Amino acid sequence: EVQLQASGGGLVQAGGSLRLSCDVRTFTIDGGTVGWFRQAPGKEREGVSCIARANGDTYYSDSVKGRFTISNDNAKQMVYLQMSALKPEDTGVYFCVAGTGWRLDEWEYDYWGPGTLVTVSS
Repeated sequence: EVQLQASGGGLVQAGGSLRLSCDVRTFTIDGGTVGWFRQAPGKEREGVSCIARANGDTYYSDSVKGRFTISNDNAKQMVYLQMSALKPEDTGVYFCVAGTGWRLDEWEYDYWGPGTLVTVSS
């Protein structure tokens, strides 16, 4: 059974940084993709970033490009989302997801973790 566990959420001031971690040890599909989605209060869920575990290719939404960096540590079976220059609009619950597709369509991801809350204060 695939179980994704995200951690690292918290409260940070605007302009600050935070790193989210996702334990992906139970996601063992070859050529799989791990990503992050987020949902702000009262808003629809949106894709943030994803990484192909086989070759490290990455993809970012326009709203976070240049500020967020996704990375993959295969030895530790972890995927990270380094978030910098955070803005209040980055506030939301961040979900670690895994699947076999590419980019940031929700239907590409079969497995979703429970989410971790990120709050950016102004």
